[in-house]
Amino acid sequence: MTATVRYADVEVGTELPEQVYPVRRVDLIRYAGASGDFNPIHWNERFAKSVGLPDVIAHGMFSMAEAGRLVTDWTGDPGALAEYSVRFSAPVIVPDDDKGAEITVSGVVKQKLDDNRVRVDLTARSNGAKVLVRAIAIVRLA
Repeated sequence: MTATVRYADVEVGTELPEQVYPVRRVDLIRYAGASGDFNPIHWNERFAKSVGLPDVIAHGMFSMAEAGRLVTDWTGDPGALAEYSVRFSAPVIVPDDDKGAEITVSGVVKQKLDDNRVRVDLTARSNGAKVLVRAIAIVRLA
């Protein structure tokens, strides 16, 4: 969604359209290059399993970024995201196949604040598990 979301048009309970973001191993390699986080749990299945993981897992910050993307796509303005915090609750497990994994993100406006800001609570799930909890975005709207 690229239209400008106006503060006056948003009410508590407004739902952001749910989005499904694919996550493939190649996405993790690209993210590793961009972030500098080359921990082998994010690209080497043998290593990930040797440390007790079920498979390669996505970077936590990658998962966080995909959830934040729901908000910036909704507002049409990446600069509208004023504050953002999450707690990681489960990994996004990314199998080595043509499909990979998916992160499904939804959000709802929980509070209207001062200065044209709203609080958006986000939910992010992958493979039936919540991967982020207490995911809160403070967004400044037009």
